[in-house]
Amino acid sequence: MFRTKSSYWSVWLMILMLALPFAASAQDDKQKDKSNKKQLTGTPVLWREPADIASRNLILGAGGEEMKPDLSRLTFVEDRKGGYSTKYLVRDAKGNEWVAKLGKEAQSDTAANRLLWALGYETEIAYLAPKATIEGKGEFENVRLEARPANVKRAGNWMWEKNPFLNTPEFRGLKIMMLMINNWDMKDDNNEILANRGDTTGAGELRYIISDLGATFGHASTTPILWRITRSRNNPKNFSKSKFLDKVKDNRVVLHYGGKNRGLMRNISVQDAMWVASLLSQLSDAQIRDAFRAANYTPAQINLLAQTVRERSNELLSLQPNIRMSRSAGDR
Repeated sequence: MFRTKSSYWSVWLMILMLALPFAASAQDDKQKDKSNKKQLTGTPVLWREPADIASRNLILGAGGEEMKPDLSRLTFVEDRKGGYSTKYLVRDAKGNEWVAKLGKEAQSDTAANRLLWALGYETEIAYLAPKATIEGKGEFENVRLEARPANVKRAGNWMWEKNPFLNTPEFRGLKIMMLMINNWDMKDDNNEILANRGDTTGAGELRYIISDLGATFGHASTTPILWRITRSRNNPKNFSKSKFLDKVKDNRVVLHYGGKNRGLMRNISVQDAMWVASLLSQLSDAQIRDAFRAANYTPAQINLLAQTVRERSNELLSLQPNIRMSRSAGDR
């Protein structure tokens, strides 16, 4: 009996060993197929040089008046999982679909979106509704609505450490802007590539955006063991009290950053800081305040947040005194 069982299991062991290489090969082929499906063609775009910074409307943002959602009816479509905030896919009275983000990140996400768009960066189309009723879910305050146009495909994530823009001023400027707004959640999952749905020619654009900017306008400790405890989001007082610029050494700008992907902040030059500062200096104080008005902050919070952004912009400008100082308040 023992020999019979032993022979039986020996045969199955041999079959298993023979089958493993084929299974591994099939898995490799499956991964290759999956990888090939993810290969994208088109022109990558992160930033477009803006000729109209001083006249950009930061209340409306990238979508302008024409893309505003019709809030007279918001119909629940489905839950959207993942992330810190509660999110629903909803349909407005025009039939357009939006991702509704609820909770603390809705305001900070909207304001950060406006500032990046103002400087020429590709962004989501988003608006904040101070009050909105979602049928079947209830009535909510401060709902961020992010567009999901039918002609736009979300084609995957892009990586901070590997992308087509690594050695460009606009990419280094984007990293500085993440510190400008205290984004401590710089992870690849928050980055999206947007493509035109149905484009098979390869002649279209691949728009590289940061889709989730909710963990901003707060604070995070630069001490690794403390940052998870001290981090905050959408906290104007914390944001205003946090440090921005540490020092300049050998033409390198050391910025005060407590968050994910800290290694990305190495080797930021004075020239990189000047590049961002030259864009920020074209925004009036009224425009910066509008970015926070669009997110329904209180008047006191608007003034505090806008003042902090302007002070940080001027810190960058001060690295090279011959750069024109920022425009005065109320000049728009």
